[in-house]
Amino acid sequence: MTESYSASDLQVLEGLDAVRMRPGMYIGTTSSRGLHHLLWEIVDNAIDEAANGYASLIGVTLHKDGGATVEDDGRGIPVDPHPKLGISGVEVVFTQLHAGGKFSSKNYAYSGGLHGVGASVVNALSKRLVVEVYSRFSCYRQEYASVYDEKQKKIVSGRPMTPLERVGGTRKKGSKVTFWPDERVFEDIAFNHEIVERRLRELAYLNKGVRIVLTDERLEAGARQQEFRFEGGIKDYVRYLNEEKSALHDEVIYLEGQKDEIRFACAFQLTDSYNEYIFSYVNSIPTGEGGSHETGFKAAYTKTLNEYARKVGALKEKDQNLIGEDFREGMTAVITCFVKNPQFEGQTKGRLGNSEVRPAVEGLVSEQLSLYLEDLSHGETAQTLLQKALSAASARQAARKAKDMARQKNSLGAPLVGKLAACAGKNPDENELLIVEGDSAGGSAKQGRDRRFQAILPLRGKPLNAEKKRLDQVLLNEEFRTIITALGTGIGEDFRLDALRYHKIILLADADQDGAHIRAILLTFFYRYMKELVAAGHVYIGTPPLYLVKKGNGEEYVYDDRALPAALKRAGKNYTIQRYKGLGEMNPEQLWETTMNPARRTLVQVTLDDAAQAERMVSVLMGDKVDPRKEYISQYANFNRRDDFEGRVM
Repeated sequence: MTESYSASDLQVLEGLDAVRMRPGMYIGTTSSRGLHHLLWEIVDNAIDEAANGYASLIGVTLHKDGGATVEDDGRGIPVDPHPKLGISGVEVVFTQLHAGGKFSSKNYAYSGGLHGVGASVVNALSKRLVVEVYSRFSCYRQEYASVYDEKQKKIVSGRPMTPLERVGGTRKKGSKVTFWPDERVFEDIAFNHEIVERRLRELAYLNKGVRIVLTDERLEAGARQQEFRFEGGIKDYVRYLNEEKSALHDEVIYLEGQKDEIRFACAFQLTDSYNEYIFSYVNSIPTGEGGSHETGFKAAYTKTLNEYARKVGALKEKDQNLIGEDFREGMTAVITCFVKNPQFEGQTKGRLGNSEVRPAVEGLVSEQLSLYLEDLSHGETAQTLLQKALSAASARQAARKAKDMARQKNSLGAPLVGKLAACAGKNPDENELLIVEGDSAGGSAKQGRDRRFQAILPLRGKPLNAEKKRLDQVLLNEEFRTIITALGTGIGEDFRLDALRYHKIILLADADQDGAHIRAILLTFFYRYMKELVAAGHVYIGTPPLYLVKKGNGEEYVYDDRALPAALKRAGKNYTIQRYKGLGEMNPEQLWETTMNPARRTLVQVTLDDAAQAERMVSVLMGDKVDPRKEYISQYANFNRRDDFEGRVM
């Protein structure tokens, strides 16, 4: 039977209704990430005022009732009537999609919010929003709400509940926005203090001298307020990122300049690490996928240092130029670029696409770095840069030989026989690789798995800590060679994400300190040498149960210590309790039922939402410095909690 389909079936979404019906199109997700995206939209508006020289103080307050306030001392949202729409500028900003002052460089030379949807999207996805504007020696106020309309039989998003009113006089300047996210939209409406703190700290580094104050009313009185202000800007940021590393030179090298209305600055320092860490931003927005500004920086850095190496005789005429990876080994760099009309890939702003930025940045870096290297007062630091690069080039050639040997030895034949239990399925989208701690647990997993799509790789020994190892040393480790071969992606410059054989890589380790250490070692390896796997969301952590509570024929698995009291209360009297010391204590049926069955298990997806914070935590937990690691573990680590991981539960 064919149903009729006519023009009357076409739904026209008016005002902000489209945002509420499809929030993912505007904020990516309705999970915690999307919730915090609302806050970033309002904070970014305040930062744009500061970046353009109009504001010097930004306050963010997290309220006990779930709301959040952002206040700045900038110019204030326009309160005069819009000439075409006939409503105030405030109402335009909060009710009209693709409306704002950032489409013209007359109002904002540089801006992170270019799509004109930020404030209106926040209003659409909030149950209530109050805006105050301090301008012309007056305080103006307007309130909005998302309410159920009886006539339309639906929730109307972001409806003005009051007109814009003058409610008093003031000498203050700026804007103040308070909003309460709508629990009808979001999975959870509780802002995470640590996530907010990290982002505000980052913004303070990126906007030198701007004072940002975070107040969390949910905390005890003594811990409620934090202030971030860094006169050294991104130089201080590099020092912060390198706190737990051993720097090879004391000075943080800083280059800056402007060309064709493109402002660029970078700060970097080399450490004894074997990896490079570049964190880039455009108009204070993180560009985790890089883009033309990063490409320009890398090209100029390589070219200039090769020229300098030849000039001082470190490279002879017959020698080949060193490659970029050689010069960037051990580099921690922060790159920030301000562009008038940046072209990003989507609203998430992950990669800068402006082609004109690369030559501008290349020219600035080449000029500034050449001047730095030729300054005799920097001679010792310049020599350190060259020595590190020459050492890296030598190690790169050794790593190439090691990879060639690994290819010959690991042809999915010899070392993997008896280790990897492959699955029957050939579709990577459906296939899973479970990396399991220990032969005993590996044996149970092999027997309990679904052979159609689950492959099992038991770890027979503890892999080495990849944090302080070069690639050639990593490839000498049998456990890592086996993992690389099983995944099929290659490693280093040979890495190919499209060759991945399993789109879910699940780490299964005991819920104790040893298990946590093995997880940390594996995650460090993936983060350092196969970061694309993590960035693409292919790495997961399995969560086995800690207890089995039995009473008669009934039984309940308990996954962390906090859930145990409630389980015991449900069991009543005369129960028995079993504490699992490791995965190997479960038989195949139990392991399948609790940890491997897609219909019942809980996986935590490892994400890179905050690359700089992830980098710092890996350095703390896996680096050489013992005291910071002990302090972090004693303060935060709880090996019997499922929410102890950064990531998404699924």
